[in-house]
Amino acid sequence: MYQLKWLWKNLKGYHAIYILAIALSITCNLLQLAIPIFSQHIVDLFLGKDLSVNLANLETKRDLLIALVAGMIGSTMLRALLTYVSHMTYEYTSQKMIYSIRTHLFRKVLYQDMAFYDKYRTGDIMTRLTGDLEDIRHMASSIVRMVVESITMILIGMAYFLYLDPIVAFYLFLMAPIIFIVTRSFRKKMKQMHKELRETKAALNTAAQENISGNKVVKAFAREQYEMERFDEKNKAFRQKHIETTLVHVKYVPYIDTCANLLPVILLVAGGISLINGRITMGEYVAFNGMTWTISNPMKKLADIINQYQRFQASAKKVLEIYDMEPEICDAPDAIEHPEVFKGNITFDQVSFSYGNVEVLKDISFSVKAGETVAIMGETGSGKTTLINMLPRFYDPTKGRVLIDGMNVKDLKIRQLRKNIGMAMQDVLLFSDSVDGNISYGDSDMPEADVHTYAEYAAASEFIEKMPEQYKTIIGERGVGISGGQKQRISLARALAIKPSILILDDTTSAVDMETESYIQNKLSGLDFECTKFIIAQRISSTKDADKIIILDDGKIAEMGTHQELLANKGYYYQVYMLQNGGEASHG
Repeated sequence: MYQLKWLWKNLKGYHAIYILAIALSITCNLLQLAIPIFSQHIVDLFLGKDLSVNLANLETKRDLLIALVAGMIGSTMLRALLTYVSHMTYEYTSQKMIYSIRTHLFRKVLYQDMAFYDKYRTGDIMTRLTGDLEDIRHMASSIVRMVVESITMILIGMAYFLYLDPIVAFYLFLMAPIIFIVTRSFRKKMKQMHKELRETKAALNTAAQENISGNKVVKAFAREQYEMERFDEKNKAFRQKHIETTLVHVKYVPYIDTCANLLPVILLVAGGISLINGRITMGEYVAFNGMTWTISNPMKKLADIINQYQRFQASAKKVLEIYDMEPEICDAPDAIEHPEVFKGNITFDQVSFSYGNVEVLKDISFSVKAGETVAIMGETGSGKTTLINMLPRFYDPTKGRVLIDGMNVKDLKIRQLRKNIGMAMQDVLLFSDSVDGNISYGDSDMPEADVHTYAEYAAASEFIEKMPEQYKTIIGERGVGISGGQKQRISLARALAIKPSILILDDTTSAVDMETESYIQNKLSGLDFECTKFIIAQRISSTKDADKIIILDDGKIAEMGTHQELLANKGYYYQVYMLQNGGEASHG
C-alpha cells in the first residue's frame, strides 16, 4: 500500500489528468453495457413469443430497429475513441511520473557519500535506475488501468445480473470464494519469486558492467573465456529463475481460467432454468449471455495482474531503498556559510577512523600552514588515501576533528568546502567529452586561455596539441585512447583549473617519466595562486621538497619531518630512499 501512495505522491501536478484517465476507463466499461442492453431489446421486440404483436406497426418497429442498431454502432465507436484517449492519458502521466522519480533517484545517488558506493554495486544501482523504474512505470500506465477496468466490469456485470435475476446472480457469486483462495495462494508464491528474480537480474547486470569497465584487465590476463563462463553462470541463473517464475504463473493460470470458463456453464444452466420457468425473457437471457464476459474476462486477467503487481512491488522496494535514503555525510542544520576562498590552514586533531570494526586511522594529529606542501608516504593499506579523504568529507572521522582555517569541516557547507579542494587521483576517470570539457569540468564557463594555461602546468599541452582536433578532441569513457600518464596529466590540469585553496595529489605522477614529473613539480611550485598541497607518493623525487613529510604505518604516524630530518632518523623513509637511490645516502 505504501508503494501505491508513493506513486500517487509522484504524480503531483498530474493528479487531475490521471483521475481523468481513470474516469475514462470507467466510462468505457459503462459503454460495454450498451451491446447487451440493445441486444436484449432487439430480441424481445422482434423475437418474442407473440409474433402477431411483434409484427404490428411494422414500420415503427423498423425505425426502432434502425435506432437500436445505430445506438450499438455509435456506442462502440465512442468507446473505441475514449479507450484511445484513456490509454494515451495513462501513458502521458506515467511518463511524467517516472521522469520525476528518475530525476529524484539520480539526485539521491549523486549526493550519496562514499559509504554508499562502498556498499552498493554499480550494476545493482543501474538496475534500479533502468529496469526497476520501467516496472514501476508499467504499474502506473497498465496495471492500474487493468485493475480499474476489471473491478468496474465485475461490479457492472454483477449489478446487472442482480437487476435481471438475483437467483442467477447468486449462482455466479458462488465462484468468488474459490477465486479468492486461488489468487491468495498465487500472490504469496509470486511475491518471493519476483524478489529472487530481481536479485539475479541485478547480479547479471553487475557481471556485465564489471567486465565492460574492466575490459583491459580481462584482456591483459587473457581471461575472456573465464569471464564468459562466469557471465554464463549468472545468465543461466537468471534464465532459470525466470523460467521458475513463469512456471508458477503458468501453473495457476489454468485454475483461474477454469473458474472463468465455468461462468458460461453456470449461466447456461441457471439462466436456462429461469428462462423455462418464465422468470426472464429471451432477450434478458441473451443479455445475460452477452454480459458473462464482463466477469470472466477480468478473472482471466487476474493472474497477470497479480504477477505484474508482485514484480512492481519487488522493484519498488529496491527503488524506495535509495529514494528515501539520506546520506550520512551532509550539511549540518546550522552549517557555516563561507563563500570566501579558504586560506588553507589545515589541522588534524586526534583523528581516528574505522570501517565497521576495522580501525584504519588511529589518533592522527598534525598541522599545516597555508601554502605549505605535505607529502604522505607509507605501505599499501597504511591509511594514506583515507586520511586525505577526510578533507573533502568523503568520510567523517570516527573520533577527532579536521579543521580548515580553524573551522571544523563538519560545520561547513559541503559544496563550498569541496569547491576549494582540487583532487587528482591515481585511478583517473575522464568523461566521454572533449579534452577541453574534461579540464574545465569544475567550471564550464572557464576561458579557453585558462584551459591552455593549466594544461601547460600539468605538462599536458604538448601531447594535446598533437591530437587530431587538439583541445576539441573527444576522448572516451575512462580516457580510452590515451595513455595512463596522459590521463593523469589531464586529471591534474582539471584539479588545478579551479584554482583550489587545497590541492590533493594521490599518486598523480606515478605513470609519468622522471623528466615530466620534474617539470610538473617546478610548475606546481610557481602557481599563480596560493594553495596548500597534499601529495601521496612513493617516489622520493615527488616528496623530498615537501615542507613536511608524514609516514603512516598501520594507521598511525610513524615519522614526521623534512627530507633531511627523516633521512637522519633512518626509519622507513630512509629505507625507501636507499632503495630508490641505489644505496647512496646523499642528503641533497
